Amino acid sequence: MIIFGVSVFYIFGLIDTGQFHCPHCGGDREYEHRTARRFFTLFFLPVIPLDKVGEIVKCKTCGTKFDPIVLRRATTAQLASALPAGMRAAAALVLRAGGANDAAIRAAVNAVHEAGEPGYDATQLMADAQQPTELAVEPLRGLAANFTQDACERQLANAVRVALADGPINASEREAIGWIAGQLGMTPAHATGVISTVEQSINR
Repeated sequence: MIIFGVSVFYIFGLIDTGQFHCPHCGGDREYEHRTARRFFTLFFLPVIPLDKVGEIVKCKTCGTKFDPIVLRRATTAQLASALPAGMRAAAALVLRAGGANDAAIRAAVNAVHEAGEPGYDATQLMADAQQPTELAVEPLRGLAANFTQDACERQLANAVRVALADGPINASEREAIGWIAGQLGMTPAHATGVISTVEQSINR
């Protein structure tokens, strides 16, 4: 008796491997990203490849298969680095706009420490401040993509505190803060509200 048929297999067509946040395991795990393909089978064994039927991401720990959209979720490691990276970018931009005096430098370094990078220092800050503005886009948008709006507001508020460390916010600092807010997905009115709130809290 000859047994034949058509089945879908995931063991072929490896696209990529890496680490992702597995929704089933609830943590960072290794994955395989594969093409799902329909095969003509003979005695239940794949013999002739037919059409592709999609892609899957398989957790190498629990074996659960997911839609590749799961790879868009940040891993725990990525989340841990996104917050200080975004704050570094924001603090450096504000510092460059307002001038690097001692009070502003201390405020900027403290803001990055609070965001989760305790080893950050003034030397690194000054190096960040020399970088082109375009390099701040990715870390700021990464912050917006992986954290709530409240968290982004807190980081913007810390950037405002850097600007206020040496006195009232000047036009260049206000422009820099507005640009940072835009990268975080906030409107100009939203940014103005954050600035006003921080100013009022400091002047009390």
